[in-house]
Amino acid sequence: MTYQEAVEYLYTQTPLFQNVGQEAYKEGLYNTVTIDRHLGCPHKLFKTIHVAGTNGKGSVSHTLAAILQASGLKTGLYTSPHLTDFRERIRVNGKPVSPDYVVRFIQDNREFLEPLHPSFFEVTTAMAFSWFAEQEVDVAVIETGLGGRLDCTNIITPALSIITNIGYDHMKFLGDTLSQIAFEKAGIMKKNVPVVIGEHTPETRAVFERKAEEVGTKIVFAQDNCKIISHKYFSPGKVIYETASLPALESGLAGLCQEKNANTILTALEVLQQNRKFTFQEQAIRKGFKDVCRMTGLRGRWQLVSKKPDIICDTGHNSHGLKYIAQHLEELSSKPGFGQLRIVMGMVNDKDVSDVLALMPRNARYYFTQASVKRALEASSLRDMARQAGLTGRVYGTVAQAVSAAQREASAQDLIFVGGSTFVVADLLTMPEFFIHG
Repeated sequence: MTYQEAVEYLYTQTPLFQNVGQEAYKEGLYNTVTIDRHLGCPHKLFKTIHVAGTNGKGSVSHTLAAILQASGLKTGLYTSPHLTDFRERIRVNGKPVSPDYVVRFIQDNREFLEPLHPSFFEVTTAMAFSWFAEQEVDVAVIETGLGGRLDCTNIITPALSIITNIGYDHMKFLGDTLSQIAFEKAGIMKKNVPVVIGEHTPETRAVFERKAEEVGTKIVFAQDNCKIISHKYFSPGKVIYETASLPALESGLAGLCQEKNANTILTALEVLQQNRKFTFQEQAIRKGFKDVCRMTGLRGRWQLVSKKPDIICDTGHNSHGLKYIAQHLEELSSKPGFGQLRIVMGMVNDKDVSDVLALMPRNARYYFTQASVKRALEASSLRDMARQAGLTGRVYGTVAQAVSAAQREASAQDLIFVGGSTFVVADLLTMPEFFIHG
């Protein structure tokens, strides 16, 4: 079996959420516990930090992993989804899991796994925990896949739990109110494991406080004591935060939403040190913030992929995340000397499409498209819904066609934004002519 054959086996023999959506979701932890025991409970062999939330999980997880790595700890990182290669999901010190290990894991365990009919995420999580154990990591940052309470990562007992925020997403599974969604995310709380909540509302705060009291743990609400005094945006890959303890803290993640993520991270570091779980030197914190993308391979967060015209992509994919993107785009397009804002946009068919379209800039030219996944909303349907929101543009069959059209029509002063879906960004990043500018 080759690596490509192993990945194809995962895609075809286990339901992949990014392709089929609801059909891939398996509620409960039976399969996860069963597989974990079969493998010898590898998740017990290293420390963990657990990260849940509607948006910001990836940015928080990658930055924490970079800081841990900069502190001299061998650090595992488990995130989802991947953009261009399955191995992005499982990393040790920024390096993706070995292709040979992916093959070996499937070959060694398929006879046990197949009668269970596990989901793609159940198998992938087990693979990640096993790889981290084999690599003898000191700590692993583990991002939930969907929700928290019944997510298969929830077998771990971490040093710290983090819930970044609560917004409307995956409501078929998590509930259609913020309190219901918060209840599912709060399911990662465990006795005597401190919890950091990045953002909250009165509605979600009450849910978190009840759950913390029920399980017997303490919460720190990062929003109550914002550590960031101010920030200055320099470029798509640089923002400077002013904080009381870390003046002129440079971050390589510069989207508007990142200020709240940065505050969550700084609060998490403080809690970890107060509880004597880890010790962080200032140099390591600064390095992790500044070099997070290089150190962990993070892509697709307000990422500049080409210049003249600038092409920026972002994986924000619901109204909670895209409101920051829309605000940032409007701020940029209002500056003197700015040309035309052009937006290449596609979404999946189970998102809050109308809510998202209501947020998007009216002064942009749109290139409606669809990603190469089964869940993609047809570009013509997106265009029709966009018209009702006052947005106009043309339809393109693929992301590559849409981006190429925007490039042909753009001047050097224009900005092309590509997003609306993680999978639109993934298709963009597979176009070989694009590269990251350092």
